[in-house]
Amino acid sequence: MVTMGPDNKHQSNKGSAIYKFWLLHVGFWIFVSAVSFLSLTLWYGPYDWSHLLHMLLQAVFGLALTIVLYFGFIRIWHANFSYRTILGLSMVIAVSFVWTFFRIEAFILLTDQQTEWGEFGGWHFASMFIFLCWTGLFHGIRYNDLLQTEHSIMLKAEAETREEQLKRIRAQSIARDAQIKMLRYQLNPHFLCNTLNAINSLVEVDEPEKAQKMTVQLSRFLRHSLDNNPDTKITLRNEVSAINLYLEIEKTRFGDRLGLDFKIEDEAQIALVPSLLLQPIIENSMKHAISQNELGGMICLEARVREGRLILELSDTGSGSKIGKSKMESSKGRGVGLRNTNERLKALYQQSFSIDIDILASGGLKTTISIPWEYASMNTNFVKSEGILSDQNELHI
Repeated sequence: MVTMGPDNKHQSNKGSAIYKFWLLHVGFWIFVSAVSFLSLTLWYGPYDWSHLLHMLLQAVFGLALTIVLYFGFIRIWHANFSYRTILGLSMVIAVSFVWTFFRIEAFILLTDQQTEWGEFGGWHFASMFIFLCWTGLFHGIRYNDLLQTEHSIMLKAEAETREEQLKRIRAQSIARDAQIKMLRYQLNPHFLCNTLNAINSLVEVDEPEKAQKMTVQLSRFLRHSLDNNPDTKITLRNEVSAINLYLEIEKTRFGDRLGLDFKIEDEAQIALVPSLLLQPIIENSMKHAISQNELGGMICLEARVREGRLILELSDTGSGSKIGKSKMESSKGRGVGLRNTNERLKALYQQSFSIDIDILASGGLKTTISIPWEYASMNTNFVKSEGILSDQNELHI
């Protein structure tokens, strides 16, 4: 397939315009001749060869005069309206006069009738009417061409604008997805480092069975992370199942020191949330509360739906000592996971979310997340496609 460049397209459009001009131009005079023959020659008769030749000659000469008129109109096309109107009518009157003079003189020469000069006014009026019709046709075609050109330019500009908008949307989507993936994958290295250190500690104290169990649990949790796209949403039920995989690892480390209290309403079970949204917050509680308290502690999760929003409340019993909010928000405190979660929610929900942090009287931390409630049908096909874990994989609380 040959692709036409801008110059070739311009030449093609120019050739098409010239072809259309000649087609309409010649067609106009054929039409005038046909009307003249049917309404004058046949009506008044006789229609011998001299009358037919006269009709042909006046059409050819009229065609030549309208070409002159065409170039005259083109020359004054960009002048102001008044100037164009006055000069255009003057040219029409002059050309009509010349054509009328030629028609009468040719008629007298071909038919030997000498009385036609007395009817010059009638002949001239008909001539003016014909050239005014041609003038209207010329301007109609000219304005139609300009309108079509302007329409094509507008369509091209709109297409280019839409293409640019699509490019921007695609670029924004790619950047958003990259941001979500980056924020999501920041979670695993930190957790992985802690878990591997715990496994190493179990090996050092000669507890291979616990180390092996924790290794299997870690493998299952990482497999779940790899199988779920970070920029997709899963049901809260599936999110809790993933959290249970994580907590099984921590249960191996802390045993009875770790208490859990999850209260999730039925409507909240099928709400959609970002994959592993709760893991960094619970990991913060494990690191800064449970592991720092000799007696361990409790991690609580409450989920409910109120007024079209999903409310998630996560809290812990603290480390046993008071903690300032400035320390909690610092890069060495709990702020890393919270900031990460905040950035993920901002990328997914823009301004339609909130995170509130409160320090409890016990020194623990309560994090409240509010996001739009999106419903997910819990039919079998959805469960299978979402990869929800079976009940035996959940940590019964």
